Amino acid sequence: MTEPRTPEARRDADQRGREGEAEAAMWLAAQGWQIVAERVKTKAGEIDLIAKRTGLVAFVEVKWRARAASLADAIDERRLKRVAAAAEWVWQDYATDGEDIRIDVILLAPGAKPTHIENAWMPFT
Repeated sequence: MTEPRTPEARRDADQRGREGEAEAAMWLAAQGWQIVAERVKTKAGEIDLIAKRTGLVAFVEVKWRARAASLADAIDERRLKRVAAAAEWVWQDYATDGEDIRIDVILLAPGAKPTHIENAWMPFT
């Protein structure tokens, strides 16, 4: 059994998460996306980023790890279901012009190029 994290460890993890989300937002913007919302909280959970480009709205889960080797385990079905459930609460607020919607994931680690997993989950089909 793992030990509960200390308040300091939780604070550090939250800070690293925020930095990762800012890095992912900048990377998406450089790829032509418009970041329309960050850290959107719903009754079902939080969406890290909501990004838009012509005809598409992406609800983006961002995962940062200290080592690139740890990225393979950073995202799983349970986490994607939570993002999808949160997106179901708010998608109509962002896809206002009939855009397609999807769940994306961005994986980040120091020294590694961001990995963008498009359409990682399809909750609305």
